[in-house]
Amino acid sequence: MRFETYEWLHGLWVAPVFGLFMLFVLSRRSAGLRRFAAEALVPVIGGRVSRWRQGLRVCLVALSVAMVAVALARPQWNATPKPSTAMGRDVCFIVDVSRSMMAEDLPPNRLERARLWVKDVISVARGDRVALVAFAGNAVVKCPLTRDYGFVHMALDELDTESVSRGGTLIGDAIRVAMTDVFDLEEARHRDIILITDGEDHESFPIEAAIKAGEAGVRIIAIGIGDENQGARIPITDERGRRSFLTYEGQTVRTRLDNRLLEQIALSSADGRYLNVATGNVELDKVYRRLMEDAERSEIETRTTLRYDEKFQIFLGFALTLLLIEGVVSERRRGVT
Repeated sequence: MRFETYEWLHGLWVAPVFGLFMLFVLSRRSAGLRRFAAEALVPVIGGRVSRWRQGLRVCLVALSVAMVAVALARPQWNATPKPSTAMGRDVCFIVDVSRSMMAEDLPPNRLERARLWVKDVISVARGDRVALVAFAGNAVVKCPLTRDYGFVHMALDELDTESVSRGGTLIGDAIRVAMTDVFDLEEARHRDIILITDGEDHESFPIEAAIKAGEAGVRIIAIGIGDENQGARIPITDERGRRSFLTYEGQTVRTRLDNRLLEQIALSSADGRYLNVATGNVELDKVYRRLMEDAERSEIETRTTLRYDEKFQIFLGFALTLLLIEGVVSERRRGVT
């Protein structure tokens, strides 16, 4: 036996408190009768009432209150094992954390916007296992495949340009890390990679990596962010907190979205998609939901849960019966009119 909402069991304290209060009221009523009635009439008037019957009625009402409290706690028993299967996909988010992601052409900056989009997707990821890989000059698994979305949120909040040890942008290496360190290709799973980056790759052979991912049945959804025409400056802050912009050989560095490369990466995978967000916005949660509706889902986990029968009706029936009995019990003594 168990209770679904234990909090209502605190209502059991109401029953004795209510009973004592009613007994106190009855005693005060007797004291009031002696105060205002003539002393010779008190035995006559009070003799018509049975103290025992009054106490019985109080106990019946108090017990009915206790039964209602138990019913509200939803007692359950007769546990029946019931297997349940969770269906979903394995999804690995690959997020660029290079310094170019600090560009502010997508306010507040590219990295913060990417972080918000991933959180939007997680909010609608029903049953999917999610992983997180951060990359710049190398790639690091920040969160393995899990259905603990709270843990994924924590990993996202910690993402910054210091999340990896080397600077640069090696998209191909990030895809390879996802394939080897995140996905178990020996398992029969349906898998997706959601890549969020500005696409400025430093010769890491991302097309070849995407082709191998596609051969393994992994779909890549690439999201390109950033200005693809004029580009954007990369803000930096020195040790004194002074803000400036990154330069190279006296020239201000501008980071641009490599639209063509990201489209090739996506289309090189199995049924890949490319979203050219640039400096606009995308409701990635809606896009994700739409893509998942048409995608095949695999069995992720099978659990055996116990299903209990609800029995609150019994205690409500007891409460009603006690109140009906209380209603027919008279306070008068038998044979007294």
